[in-house]
Amino acid sequence: MTNSPPSDPPKWRSTIITAGANRAAARSYLRAAGMSDDDFKRPLIAVVNTWSSVTPCNMHLGDLAEHVRRGVREAGGVPIDFNTIMVTDGISNGTPGMKASLISREVIADSIELAVEGHHLDGVVCVVGCDKTIPAAAMALARMDIPGCVLYGGTIMPGRHHGKAISIQEVFEAIGARAAGSIDDAELKAVESAACPGAGACGGQFTANTMAMALTMLGLSPMGANDVPAVHSDKPAEAERCGRIAVELTQKGLNARQFITRESLMNAALSTSASGGSTNAVLHLTAIAAEAGIEFGIEDCHQACETAPVICDLKPGGRFLANDLFMAGGTRVLAKRMMDAGFIADTPTVSGRSMFEEAREAVETPGQEVVRSFAAPVIPRGSYAVIYGNIAPEGAVIKLAGHEISRFEGPARVFDSEHDAFNAVQAGAINEGDVIVIRYEGPKGAPGMPEMLQVTAALKGRGITNVALMTDGRFSGASYGFVAGHVAPEAAVGGPVALLREGDIITIDVPGRTINTNADLSARKPEPPVKEPARGAFAKYAALVASASQGAVTIPNPPAAQTPGAAQKA
Repeated sequence: MTNSPPSDPPKWRSTIITAGANRAAARSYLRAAGMSDDDFKRPLIAVVNTWSSVTPCNMHLGDLAEHVRRGVREAGGVPIDFNTIMVTDGISNGTPGMKASLISREVIADSIELAVEGHHLDGVVCVVGCDKTIPAAAMALARMDIPGCVLYGGTIMPGRHHGKAISIQEVFEAIGARAAGSIDDAELKAVESAACPGAGACGGQFTANTMAMALTMLGLSPMGANDVPAVHSDKPAEAERCGRIAVELTQKGLNARQFITRESLMNAALSTSASGGSTNAVLHLTAIAAEAGIEFGIEDCHQACETAPVICDLKPGGRFLANDLFMAGGTRVLAKRMMDAGFIADTPTVSGRSMFEEAREAVETPGQEVVRSFAAPVIPRGSYAVIYGNIAPEGAVIKLAGHEISRFEGPARVFDSEHDAFNAVQAGAINEGDVIVIRYEGPKGAPGMPEMLQVTAALKGRGITNVALMTDGRFSGASYGFVAGHVAPEAAVGGPVALLREGDIITIDVPGRTINTNADLSARKPEPPVKEPARGAFAKYAALVASASQGAVTIPNPPAAQTPGAAQKA
């Protein structure tokens, strides 16, 4: 049962397809789809779903969408369903399919835009799960600048093995341990079988949970909704709330860019740092900003990490999983810590309440150990840093959560693909003190900028800890160690990383924000590997994609990459 339509309805965007004699044919189609005269007077709300049966991250979203639809109807709107694609990183990692992951972010954003704009719909609820679906939804809302909100399907519950909580992170590490001979096939299968007990996205503060938190701090997801785990009994009510919110935003004419601002982007970046979140947030927040036409780049992300030390003891570098954060009090507890410290701004949110109003309602579980104070952080610095040098004149992003290393120097071990580097690790060919260089895996070079999770997890599984890794590709949120990704310019466009040779001494200095080699690169020429030419969507992406330092977006004329000091000047 829906509410009665307004007696004098506002001029919805959708009246272009529902009103007037010239739209009789459109109404005929809509009537066949179940609409009535009363429905033509209501706001039409797109419920865009990233449901898929291929992965636990998204497999429950079809059912969750029914609760979103109920909320839309209760608030007086008409829900209209669309599905879009998703590519699950957990399955594609370490395979050629991983090249599709970041590309899918652009395809998802494009498909949301085309479905909504093609039918002149009034508002949107995006139901998302695995990594790229979350920033893609925000990018689409920023691009279209219409009312809408984003609902994250929620984290998976932890698996149990030998009496301990485990996640997909332990499976990737077990692969390395099996190659090293420290576990056998039976133990690997036991870990594999226990890690993922049901629906929900990867359980640590990996990319999905990082970006779900970021969208809450951005104001596009209602506070608390994304914290609730996928199988928790409270999740359907949160889905209904998001359906109601989308209608309310539409009725009030509150478009997405009223929530996506420079201040809210900084709030999101600060939450990424304080939670020990994924370096992928740098790519995604700068991409969302580019879609909204806001000058916010990698230096702003670095400034956020200069401001907010890591206070959440979450995996991959810490002890706890996202479900533990929910039980401890959720994102509100972290938001209140940042508010009390004076780090975040009081920005509007889709719930109708400001960020500070939401933060003040935090209820912290007594004795919880997941979120510490800024006076006693997990580590006294942010979760990553942006560094520059003769290897990365446009910047690179180095992960800092999970270790306390500040400087590393060693000989380069150069590989022109993730596959070759992984095989070298598994063969025992990497030594303590090496700097692994993986190149031609950038946005254009791969194409698609795949993650190097399989390599970092194999190193951990083999017990190799005193190594550094740098790449023009990127890292999973589950990766940790002394790793620097997003090296720009990438090798495929002639960046200096293409000129490195085996044995070159590389120095990474976190306090100095530098990544350099002592080799003379001026006389060298790149020797790119022979690859089959990209086809289809991969070729289209390679032709359009901007540098990782610009968010790896495919929209025309993204903002220029920032340089050190740009955040303070902006």
